[in-house]
Amino acid sequence: MLPEIQTTTKRELPLELLAQTVATVIEREGFEPGEIVGVYCGDRLSRRINRSYLNHDYPTDTITFCYEREPRIDGEFYICLDVIGRNAWRFGVTFQDELLRVTIHSALHLVGYEDATSEERERMTAREDFYLRSVNTLSSE
Repeated sequence: MLPEIQTTTKRELPLELLAQTVATVIEREGFEPGEIVGVYCGDRLSRRINRSYLNHDYPTDTITFCYEREPRIDGEFYICLDVIGRNAWRFGVTFQDELLRVTIHSALHLVGYEDATSEERERMTAREDFYLRSVNTLSSE
């Protein structure tokens, strides 16, 4: 099952590629995609969710909620396109590469990866790099 991808902005997004990317990460990590909703939004919604659930009063690149992990993944994630744009410029990468990296990051959170410690961040970044290479290969064909 492909995740449901929604956007609350007017920005054109590769919705099918994003849905396929999330499903691929979940399947390759040994899980079955269940009911997953990805919402691509702006600063206001991201900030509101971050404030409500994490008590952080600022927008963030992604917030992920996993509701079920065994045997299938059910959850939702919110990705802030405004933060993606600022981070793409800051890191010197394309908007699409940063969009895909954060989408992969969200999928990895759904399957149980964490990034609270430096070891966890290194492990997650390595998985992001792995999946980003394979997604970029697919999207350029």
